[in-house]
Amino acid sequence: MAIRAFPTRRTPVGARAALCAGLSIALLSSHPAPARAQAAGASRPWHEGISEERKQRALEIFREARDLHRQMMLGEARAKYEEALAHWEHPDLRFYLGRVLKTMGLPLLAHENLRLALRWGPASLEPEDHAEARVMMRQLVERELAVLELRCDEPGAAVLLDGKPWFVGPGVEERFLMPGEHLISAKKDGYISLVATVTTYAGARASRVLSVDHVVTERMWPAWVPWAVVGAGAALVAVGGVLQWRSAERMNDLEQLRGSSCVSECELARMSAYSSARAEGHVAVGLFIAGGTTLAAGAALAYVNRPRSYRVDEKSGVKLEVVPVASDATAGMTARILF
Repeated sequence: MAIRAFPTRRTPVGARAALCAGLSIALLSSHPAPARAQAAGASRPWHEGISEERKQRALEIFREARDLHRQMMLGEARAKYEEALAHWEHPDLRFYLGRVLKTMGLPLLAHENLRLALRWGPASLEPEDHAEARVMMRQLVERELAVLELRCDEPGAAVLLDGKPWFVGPGVEERFLMPGEHLISAKKDGYISLVATVTTYAGARASRVLSVDHVVTERMWPAWVPWAVVGAGAALVAVGGVLQWRSAERMNDLEQLRGSSCVSECELARMSAYSSARAEGHVAVGLFIAGGTTLAAGAALAYVNRPRSYRVDEKSGVKLEVVPVASDATAGMTARILF
């Protein structure tokens, strides 16, 4: 069942009523349209799972869109075609929507809708509409659209185009897009993200190979070395604290014995103990200084020894080559820009 061709200037005005009636019959009938007799018996997937009510509603909206299209009210016609497609994904509706979008100067959307109109093969459209759709697609590719081909060989790398997810490597993908500058990037955990721009031109194919560089993390010394120095400094400070405490205790004891009666031998022992206590105090001060210096050195070493990351196997270069291109929409020689 097909939506009949959009009435163009080739259709006499007096025949439009009969054409509209034929359109209704074609939509609601369960048999192929006469113009598609060659497709009889072939599967038409756009009918599967669509109720007659939804088909009828799509037909009503299509009539409104067709009238708006005829009056060159393109924005309104586009909205109606899209509304009809929400009820029924039909190749004829995609074809007419592609026509409107091309006239509105939206080549990327027009090409996508024409592609969807042709996705089920020649039997999805009337022969003349099928030929027209292919011609429009070829014109769009040759005059208004560019092709970008990206290859990413890194497994698990997420490739983005203009900030939107595209595909996950490894793989090669191509996309039609508007000519101009586009941002491409590839990201993967543990790797340096690639962010670059590529300029595309109408009628040309730009190809790029993406490489995400592995991250290597290194230190000047093993990670434990600075912390061992810090630990040594802390130990020196701790020993100095113990000696300082012992020196202070002994000095207090000697002060308490200062007034007591003591023979000369006792006095000599007290003086020796006093000298020993003072020596411990001096040693404690030295240990404090050494420990503090060692702690500072350990902190400096920890800063210098922080991990540093850099990329390896960095690849770069640009090469321009001309290669033959052939597809459903294009054929000929195309410039390929390899980065």
